[in-house]
Amino acid sequence: MRTSAVFILLVFVFLACQIFSITSGDTTSAKPKSFSSYDSQVEPLLAKMTLEEKIGQMTQAEHGGMKDIKDVEYYFLGSVLSGGNSDPETGNSLSSWTEVYERYQSRALKTRLAIPLLYGIDALHGNNNVLGAVIFPHNIGLGCTRNPQLVEKVSKITAEEVRATGINWAFAPCVTVPQDDRWGRTYEGFGETPELARTLGEAAVRGLQGDDLMNPLSVLACAKHFAGDGGTIFGTGVSKGPNTSEHWPLDRGDVRLSEKELRELHLQGYVSAIKAGVGSIMPSYSSWNGVKCSGSKRLMTEILKGEMGFEGFLISDYNALDELPGDSKSQIAQSINAGMDMVMVPEKYREFYSNLKSLVNEGKVPMTRIDDAVKRILRVKFAMGLMDKKRSLMADRNLQKNFGSAEHRAVARESVRQSLVVLKNDKKLLPLSKKPARIHMGGKSADDLGNQCGGWTISWQGQSGKDITPGGTTILQAVQNAVSKGTKVTFSKDGSGANGADVGIVVVGETPYAEMFGDSTDLSLSKEDLAAITNMKKAGIPVLVILLSGRPMIINEALEQCDAFIAAWLPGTEGQGVADVIFGDFKPTGKLSFSWPRSMSQIPVNISDKSYNPLFKYGYGLTW
Repeated sequence: MRTSAVFILLVFVFLACQIFSITSGDTTSAKPKSFSSYDSQVEPLLAKMTLEEKIGQMTQAEHGGMKDIKDVEYYFLGSVLSGGNSDPETGNSLSSWTEVYERYQSRALKTRLAIPLLYGIDALHGNNNVLGAVIFPHNIGLGCTRNPQLVEKVSKITAEEVRATGINWAFAPCVTVPQDDRWGRTYEGFGETPELARTLGEAAVRGLQGDDLMNPLSVLACAKHFAGDGGTIFGTGVSKGPNTSEHWPLDRGDVRLSEKELRELHLQGYVSAIKAGVGSIMPSYSSWNGVKCSGSKRLMTEILKGEMGFEGFLISDYNALDELPGDSKSQIAQSINAGMDMVMVPEKYREFYSNLKSLVNEGKVPMTRIDDAVKRILRVKFAMGLMDKKRSLMADRNLQKNFGSAEHRAVARESVRQSLVVLKNDKKLLPLSKKPARIHMGGKSADDLGNQCGGWTISWQGQSGKDITPGGTTILQAVQNAVSKGTKVTFSKDGSGANGADVGIVVVGETPYAEMFGDSTDLSLSKEDLAAITNMKKAGIPVLVILLSGRPMIINEALEQCDAFIAAWLPGTEGQGVADVIFGDFKPTGKLSFSWPRSMSQIPVNISDKSYNPLFKYGYGLTW
């Protein structure tokens, strides 16, 4: 009798665990197959290849910089990318992107060995290049969710919407750990702690690649930027490009940490990304103690490939080798010998091909290094099923029916809900009633989808505008959709005309930017934003301020004038998720993934500081 009772209890516990696993949304995937397990298939192909064909596999040209599409065949190119503004000639529609991908892939299949192309794009928060795609919150917002299962779902949908065009490689996730809010790429990181990079970066890789890269819904992921890109010292970065007076204070600066510190803070996202089976990693523009990452054998070969056991391949950043010392040939020799496997040379791919061939013939780059690089690239192509002659490499147009679908937008809307962080809620203003007589809205970003989405949206730097991509919902539209039929919603960009309203909502913040152009020494709210808040407050009504930004900003003056304040980050196309929270359909759960500074003089401010006294601490977030 006792034995039976124990058995029944164990069965009950087992079933309960299974139910909890399902309802908790646990989508942890099985451990992926190792890339080296494909070597028995890679080596016979490698043995057939000429030096020219091997160098072609190591070369990545850009669609926008391609001199002649026949170069795909002539130079045996292994990869093509479309950078931030390297769009199809016929526009950014789904059909245009599909046509471009298929045109290049068909060329690659005409080469002697018919080795297919990897086609890479920056799909950082959805397939953000294509009109009508679902645009998710940028990583800074996802970091505030603390929800790896949600991040995995977001990444799976991103992969599906990328594959709808045929494209098979996303330069994501960014597993940087930003330490200085002045950096224009702060929003690309999940947060200021290695824990967030580790847990959410792993989830993103699992979502993009799945547990089997041969899955037609998977894309090759690329963890970036290795290593320490978020830890550069302000003022140490100078461009070596055509305009040598151009300074990029943080993107290409120097990380001055011991190896122990670098590992503990900036390498944790790569440990988990490799665990999840990431197939490609992108070294950073930045330096580590004065040595450019793209030329560091210690980082790329000894630590990453040796100690960490990375079996995929390394792809350089956009023209990154130009940042190394010396002329073009010496730059190539340093990077390849240090461990770079594929080089992103958008326009100078012919010169790269010729120079690398000469370096091999001169004995300055050993053939063993070439073979290792190509083996790594081919491993990944075999793992992706690209070498299966029975498999179509053209776009699966059946996937296009789900592109930008309501189902996908529902996940993005949930991501917005969970990413919002309530910083102030005096007199319990929130949640707002859906049935007041009138709500007055103001601010330059209340009815601006471009400002909601931020950089890397349709174009490289992004752009302001209500109609930048179809299918989205601005916050103004979301409020109008949420309130009762008897409630009037009025709007003025400058916040004026609020007299007689029951409550005011002002949506302010940054306008879009991306790398380089986003670095800033002043994160104060603009005069236009502060004026809109002041105008709303003059009406003597309760005021809610919603901030759209890619990083914490200096908000002291705004906080003093409002009754409630929400950090909404860069929520993407689904503004309805904001309305879901402010009207109480869902409780706010977001917690700060960055420490919030009191002033510019306090930046950088991080939870690891010995003297830690931010305006709002890492992990802060109100609820009701």
